[in-house]
Formats: sequence, C-alpha cells, structure tokens
Amino acid sequence: MEIRELTEESERREAVPILHQLWEHKTPEEIFEWTGDDDYYLFGGFVDNELAAVAGVLERHVLHHVRHAWLYDLVVDEPRRGRGHGATMVEHIESWAVDRGCDYVALASPSEKEDAHKFYESIDYERWGHVIQKQL
Repeated sequence: MEIRELTEESERREAVPILHQLWEHKTPEEIFEWTGDDDYYLFGGFVDNELAAVAGVLERHVLHHVRHAWLYDLVVDEPRRGRGHGATMVEHIESWAVDRGCDYVALASPSEKEDAHKFYESIDYERWGHVIQKQL
C-alpha cells in the first residue's frame, strides 16, 4: 500500500465516498468541508493506484495526552476490509506522529463499535477511558 497526504481538492473529493462509510449521517459536502480544515491532515492509502483507505488526523497538545495525534477518521473501503490495510494506515499515522514529536496516537470510538475496539486492541491500543458528551 502506498500512503500519501491528500492535499488537493480533487484528492479530498475522492476520499469523501470512503469517509462517508464511517459518517453516514453526514452529507458528502459536510464531509468534504471538514477535510479542508487547516489543522486536519488527510491521508490516503492506495492499492494498485486506487484509493482503498483514508485516515484523518489532528495534532494536539493537551494535559492528559501531552502532544498527540488524534485519529478522527480511519476507514478502509468496505470491499477491501480484512486485508491489513487498516493496520498499515495506523502504522503510517504512528510514524507521522513520531516525526512530529507526538507522544501518543489517541482516538474516540462509539461504544457500539466493538469490532473497531477489537481491531485497535489487536494493534496494542489500550482503552483509556470514556468520551462523555452532551449535544447542545
């Protein structure tokens, strides 16, 4: 898998259908808009020159995680799942984070996504706590 940052508008548009598999309740235009945020880094994993996986990351510095990369989005195109592409994408994000001086890669995952939790635990991520929120 070849992984590279997606910076061009056309590359970000190509990533939207894959991101939409994770964010089904958002419109494609909403998804596209947030991929253009200044501090959002979007990476694409290509297999045979076709986009197969996407990861979106923010770099942050907060007390409980010090300097870290927050993995907001990790999606492998549904027909390509189960082939190790997700783990390859995470390895790339980890290397990218180390190069930027990060101490952690962290993420939040909905409680009902047990398969996602098992995936992350299989690549040595630990459940650290709970995300608690209130919609306003």
